[in-house]
Amino acid sequence: MGKVDLDDLIDVNQVAEILGLSQRNTVTTYLQRYPDMPRPVLEFESSRIRLWLRPEIVAWARKTGRLTG
Repeated sequence: MGKVDLDDLIDVNQVAEILGLSQRNTVTTYLQRYPDMPRPVLEFESSRIRLWLRPEIVAWARKTGRLTG
C-alpha cells in the first residue's frame, strides 16, 4: 500500500453511517457476512480500534446499493 491520506481514515462509527446501519456492531456482522467488504487498513486488537479507508467503503457501498451518507 502506498501513502494514505489521514483524512481518508474512518472508524467503525463512520462506516456504519455510510452504510446506513443503526448500530456500529453491525459492521462486524457485515465483515463476516460479506467477504468482498473492504477490510480495515489498521486494526489494534488491544484497544479494539479499526480504521478503514473512506474511498474503499464508499465504493463498496455504491457497488452494493448501500450508500446512504
